[in-house]
Amino acid sequence: MAGKSRFTKLDAFTKTVEDARIRTTSGGIVTIVSLLVVLFLSWGEWRDYRKVVIHPELVVDKGRGERMEIHLNITFPKVPCELLTLDVMDVSGEQQHGVQHGVKKIRLKPQSEGGGEIDAKVIALHAADESATHLDPSYCGPCYGAPAPYNAKKSGCCNTCEEVREAYAQASWAFGDGSTMEQCQREHYTERLAEQRHEGCRIEGGLRVNKVIGNFHIAPGRSFSNGNMHVHDLAQWWNSPVPGGHSFSHEIHSLRFGPQLPDHLTRKMGGNALWTNHHLNPLDNTKQETDDPNYNFMYFVKIVPTSYLPLGWEKQAAQNKANWEQDHSVGLGAFGYGTDGSMETHQYSVTSHKRSLAGGDDAKEGHGERLHSRGGIPGVFFSYDISPMKVVNREERAKSFLGFLAGLCAVVGGTLTVAAAVDRGLFEGTVRLKKMRNKDL
Repeated sequence: MAGKSRFTKLDAFTKTVEDARIRTTSGGIVTIVSLLVVLFLSWGEWRDYRKVVIHPELVVDKGRGERMEIHLNITFPKVPCELLTLDVMDVSGEQQHGVQHGVKKIRLKPQSEGGGEIDAKVIALHAADESATHLDPSYCGPCYGAPAPYNAKKSGCCNTCEEVREAYAQASWAFGDGSTMEQCQREHYTERLAEQRHEGCRIEGGLRVNKVIGNFHIAPGRSFSNGNMHVHDLAQWWNSPVPGGHSFSHEIHSLRFGPQLPDHLTRKMGGNALWTNHHLNPLDNTKQETDDPNYNFMYFVKIVPTSYLPLGWEKQAAQNKANWEQDHSVGLGAFGYGTDGSMETHQYSVTSHKRSLAGGDDAKEGHGERLHSRGGIPGVFFSYDISPMKVVNREERAKSFLGFLAGLCAVVGGTLTVAAAVDRGLFEGTVRLKKMRNKDL
């Protein structure tokens, strides 16, 4: 007989000889059931290990010199496109008057005709064949006392109606309808403006702005700065031949700050749950009605920077950060996307306020205690503030590989332990029943 090893005394798994083992039918059934349970629970552990969950965390936003995009789609059924101006300004001192880059104005038929879009060919108010390009090359149109605009095609001249309007805006002068100006007569500006009076307008597109506190607004008339004041030429707004005048009734089809998360990510983060509206844009499909031309609407927006980091984002984190901080030359709509599927965007909350420029209170709405000041500019105003905190949604494995192995061992060991106890109980019960029957006999 072989000598015993020094480890023999440490054996915690004592064995029985084959002759001392008893195999029973109930033991075979318990074994099969336990194996099925082990397989089922092991499959659950594997699913948990392969599952990717999104872990949100709140951090301080340490970004500097960043920019963000604003994407909007707003319909004004009672204001023609020629009267609408979109302006952007922020606390850094940057102002963008009459923003058009990345923004489209789409003329809409009057509401009485269904409000459908007008053919894109007639959207442009100043057609190229009606400008000064077909005139004598030496032609230099007058600016009617105003300094020629800096962006005039011919230095020191106002050869188009648009250039006359720009010259008047830079001089802080009211323009009127242009009926006495040669360039506007040649381009039939007054006639076309009269034709558009009953139309509506949809403004859609994107802007790229500094990521600082600021505002953008849609108001009537050409805008210009007069000292420290931002002013709009409202002459055409007040002198409207439309009965009752125009009004800023509007519908916000969509408004977002940065890229929109794909639907599958929104669902993954609980976007379809009844208890959350994660990354839903609260102003989407907002509709406001008024018949008063002396009316403005104000939306106060709180923006929260938000990052989405997919699984494995660490491999290209440095490259994506450099792209987001330095590359502002990418086209509108492409800003904020990482090469690995990561995304920099923004969520927001909003409160709204509306008032008549004539002042008064909200007694008609049951709030007589609310008093409004007089004066202001009619239009739709969006003031936004940037939160110093940032939400980071990070994709992670629900369980590490070591956790998967530990769970697998727990499943196998626990199931076999319970199965052994059940089998022992069945065996003991069967033995006692046999003894009781033998006594009765």
